[in-house]
Amino acid sequence: MLKEFREFAMRGNVVDMAVGIVIGAAFTSIVKSLVGDIIMPIVGLITGGVDFSNIFITLKGSSFQTLKAAQDAGAVTLNVGLFINAIISFVIVAFALFMVIKTMNQLKRQQEEEPEEEPAPPKEVQLLEEIRDALVKK
Repeated sequence: MLKEFREFAMRGNVVDMAVGIVIGAAFTSIVKSLVGDIIMPIVGLITGGVDFSNIFITLKGSSFQTLKAAQDAGAVTLNVGLFINAIISFVIVAFALFMVIKTMNQLKRQQEEEPEEEPAPPKEVQLLEEIRDALVKK
């Protein structure tokens, strides 16, 4: 049973999937930083200083100035701004994956379009063809 598990775990597809998951996790932190630290401040500046992370609706409890204050008080909130940040993160990840897949498909098409060169015939065949051609000339 241990041997079967080792064969399963070491198959190419499983290892490739594990590498993809690790890279995906690292890519997620990069995208979160890109959205939270670069894109959203620019969007906030364009929209007049709106901080999307503090856009929320209080469902239960009194009114609060910030989301953190509402959460610290135990208020029930709908975190609309955080949802907008998540949507922007998703769009960025989806676009990046689209570009990667598009590039891979283009490379695959180029490989399919390139005709494969016929391998050179073995020396014996070349010699036999030369002999044949010489006999035909006589």
